[in-house]
Amino acid sequence: MKDRKAVARCGSRSPVRLADLALLVRAPAALSVPGDVIAGAAAAGRPLGVRTLGVIGSSVCLYWAGMALNDYADATVDSVERPERPVPSGRVPRRTALAVAGGLTVAGLGLAAAAGGRRSVGAALPLAGLVWAYDLKLKSTPAGGFAMAGARVLDVLAGALVVGPGAPSVGAALRRAAVPAGLVGAHTGTLMALSRHEISGAPVRVPVRTLAVSAATAVATAVPVARADEGRAAKGSVSSAAPSWLVAQFPAPLRGVAVAGRSKRVRTGLTAVGALAYLGTYGTAQARAVQAPSAENVRRAVGAGILGLMPLQAALTARGGAPAVAAALGVVHPLARRLARRISPT
Repeated sequence: MKDRKAVARCGSRSPVRLADLALLVRAPAALSVPGDVIAGAAAAGRPLGVRTLGVIGSSVCLYWAGMALNDYADATVDSVERPERPVPSGRVPRRTALAVAGGLTVAGLGLAAAAGGRRSVGAALPLAGLVWAYDLKLKSTPAGGFAMAGARVLDVLAGALVVGPGAPSVGAALRRAAVPAGLVGAHTGTLMALSRHEISGAPVRVPVRTLAVSAATAVATAVPVARADEGRAAKGSVSSAAPSWLVAQFPAPLRGVAVAGRSKRVRTGLTAVGALAYLGTYGTAQARAVQAPSAENVRRAVGAGILGLMPLQAALTARGGAPAVAAALGVVHPLARRLARRISPT
């Protein structure tokens, strides 16, 4: 195939195939990143826009930078445990992996500055710092899991901090996004706990604990949240998305209440569906690891958790008041699962 023959120089003496660079950065796994930013933006009342897309691009670049830096830092270990990876196999030189990580980090910070100025850079800088600190120093320490969870939390907060007309203050944005950021962070913590046992298998208590946290995360996500826009609708503001036949069924003073109720039901329904899909994918994989905590089952649970983040993000986006965007995120999840069969997300 043509894409397999495509090459890039990347500063190395011999050409590097673009397919190997895609493997280096685990390209499809980046589909789990936009939902972080969108969930934060939805919580702050700004789910989509050009600036939000710019911040998404920034986070994707930093995610890919972390993947490349991971393989640079783990080249010696991977030569024994995962010799098929691009760096230990020699398909991508180690110095090229470092150059890719550096270039993507610079690109991520540049996109953040262009999209959101100081507010977005204020989230992107510590995010980049956590990525580099985790891969080069913290990964094998007790702080490693907290660093990675913190990176995902910052991803969500970056979405809440997107600037533009009507954007809340920094303090208000952070308060509104605190719950979704915390839930995404809790999910990431379970992934990190499992990932430490991908090679040799895990004690059964590990998947038992992570499954309990995942179940609690799903329940907390499904809890309805009161929104100010419902109060405005109840006072008579009729959504343009509401069908006219529905509005016509109510006297004028009650039409806003009817539309607000319908909107709330749709949002609540999509939130519940997303939370159940999250638990159905990631929870099921963890349940298998509880029954047989082998290295293979743990690896499958980690892979399911990386992609299972997407229905969680969709649920949080619907919970934040953007059901249409949440539905779009839900559609991406099956695509990511198909791509993961060709390029492993772990």
